Amino acid sequence: MPDTAVPAPRLFDRTSLRQSDDRLALDRGLRAPSASIAPKHFYDRLGSALFTAICELPEYYPTRTEAGILAEAREEIAARVGRGGTLIDLGAGDCGKAARLFGSLDPGQYVAVDISASFVADALLQLQRLHPRLDLIGLGLDFTAEVWLPEAVRPERRVFFYPGSSIGNFTPDEAVGFLSRIREHTDPLGGLLIGVDLAKPRAVVEPAYDDALGVTAAFNLNVLLNVNRRLGTDFRLADWRHVAFLNEGDSRIEMHLEAREAVSVRWPGGERRFGRGERIHTENSYKYTLPGFEAVLRRAGFVPGARWTDPAGWFAMVHATPAAGAAR
Repeated sequence: MPDTAVPAPRLFDRTSLRQSDDRLALDRGLRAPSASIAPKHFYDRLGSALFTAICELPEYYPTRTEAGILAEAREEIAARVGRGGTLIDLGAGDCGKAARLFGSLDPGQYVAVDISASFVADALLQLQRLHPRLDLIGLGLDFTAEVWLPEAVRPERRVFFYPGSSIGNFTPDEAVGFLSRIREHTDPLGGLLIGVDLAKPRAVVEPAYDDALGVTAAFNLNVLLNVNRRLGTDFRLADWRHVAFLNEGDSRIEMHLEAREAVSVRWPGGERRFGRGERIHTENSYKYTLPGFEAVLRRAGFVPGARWTDPAGWFAMVHATPAAGAAR
């Protein structure tokens, strides 16, 4: 019999196209009155591996809670989004979350999108061994800045899968803009399947971002090494410590890096002195109520549909489809 296996994973990498813009944004962020580094810079190769480790921590409830929801609801999800479609996994990482849905969704094509092109390429090679006949595409892309799909991505029943709590890294207004861009590439037969972290007590949420083992601290500090490579800064990890706390007024976790002592940081064309205790803001993670998040989806031109939560109401998966008449 002829071999009908599809070709090896196809890889597309657009990350190099934005390097100049990224350097300018990093420069502006470090010079700003309240210094900041965008959370997308966490995810170099080491940062991606550290985040995979975070997902195994007992304090980090989102991963295991979401996994329970997906395991319980996967057949209902398949009934909503259909089988045999094009599964587009945003922030795919090691591709593990999407792969657990393959048995129910039976995708005709799987597209793994991640800012770390090398990490996702390795993950797809591992995935190919388990699913040798599945059409696999890897896309190195900063999808927070642009939503671009190569012609190789099938148009049939596109399902955008955005698990985890990463939508919380955007402010609500930014989330509307991002989801509006996603909507332009989706269709009513597939839609959007998105995870959202729900508001909960400080005693539950803060340890998830400041674990006892210090993995999240390493993840946060590693962003400085990535910035050193990208911008040419001379950050020393020993000068900084990890800080994370719940800002109840804005319903968000904030992560910062705090200077242990006064320190100067230099880079080509720039320099900044940080006082003792001065911080660099590295991440927000907004926590929503379900009505509040569904309002964000509606503003972005989606119609919220089915939603699935855990018994404690800590996390939700929401399926949404583009609203009739929404611009595409």
